[in-house]
Amino acid sequence: MSSESLQVQIRDQVLRLTINRPEKRNALNLALLDEIGNTLSSHSANPDIKLALLTAAGDKAFAAGGDLHELDAVRSEAETLAMSRRGRQALDQIRYFPLPVIGAINGLALGGGAELALACDLRIAAPHAEIGLIQSRLNVTTAWGGGIDLIDLVGNSRALHMLITGQRLNAAEALQLGIINAVADDNFETATENFLAPYLAHKQQVIRGYKTTALANRKCLHEKLDAAEESQFVKTWTHKDHWTASAKALAPKK
Repeated sequence: MSSESLQVQIRDQVLRLTINRPEKRNALNLALLDEIGNTLSSHSANPDIKLALLTAAGDKAFAAGGDLHELDAVRSEAETLAMSRRGRQALDQIRYFPLPVIGAINGLALGGGAELALACDLRIAAPHAEIGLIQSRLNVTTAWGGGIDLIDLVGNSRALHMLITGQRLNAAEALQLGIINAVADDNFETATENFLAPYLAHKQQVIRGYKTTALANRKCLHEKLDAAEESQFVKTWTHKDHWTASAKALAPKK
């Protein structure tokens, strides 16, 4: 069911989720992540869909990061661990959804927004889109499985470079590295529908069958690395260097 922050629709055998916070550059708060996860969970056995599509309102941002104004209140190790697990649980509903989840990246996908994009199985990006796990710029590491997804996509060495440096990639660069699967032409909506079409041409049981195999492989990597990522996130989030960087990011611009 749709809400103010998340529009939900089933059309043409696609479960369509649209983040609707354009005035905040579609920043992710925990309630919104819960909605995304719960919506996918509630449709996991729906016989009328073949794919899920996750995108966002406007043409500026897919999700420009986590909502720092909300997350800045998370201070203790226990609160940080709970926040990490809550967000990871939501993104795991994307990773482990029994049908492919397509991310339509309509603009900036940074920080937590990049983690959301990478949780999807496949990605199409607008020509002006950018993606980057820029958490290191706030002296923190990835919280919700995004670092693991990047390692899976580009390999250990390249991912390590990108994570430490907080590298931002434009759509063409991300396509070259295999982080996204296609760059749209000028008409993003039409290009997205064309991207979906070859998948929708096949029977649901075939789509589910291949997703099951891919999912099992992906889950193995996360089960190996989730605890390591989580522990480092708690350590870096609660470090004074993170709070110094966060305060600068939240300070009114002069």
